[in-house]
Amino acid sequence: MSDTFFTKECVLFCAYLFFLGLWIAIIAMVRKMKTFYDIQQLLKRYGMIVYTGNRLGDLELMEDEVQELYEMKILEKEDYLVARMILRNEINKERDKHE
Repeated sequence: MSDTFFTKECVLFCAYLFFLGLWIAIIAMVRKMKTFYDIQQLLKRYGMIVYTGNRLGDLELMEDEVQELYEMKILEKEDYLVARMILRNEINKERDKHE
């Protein structure tokens, strides 16, 4: 019998369940993405907080970050397109304000 309380397999299984739970939570959050705030929260979950002091610059940078998540296969195509559409609408609103 081993001196350790948890076996290696038990620890690996617990880690697997933990990350599976995180993945399910992320998928559920992405499926509910409808607003700019939702996209901010998605990016925040991956450690990406975008704030440059320039809203238009922030939106464009967020668009790049969302594209990277899609290219890394973290976002599905449908979710990527929804996020991009939301960001494009916000970018257009911001540009219209400054014209």
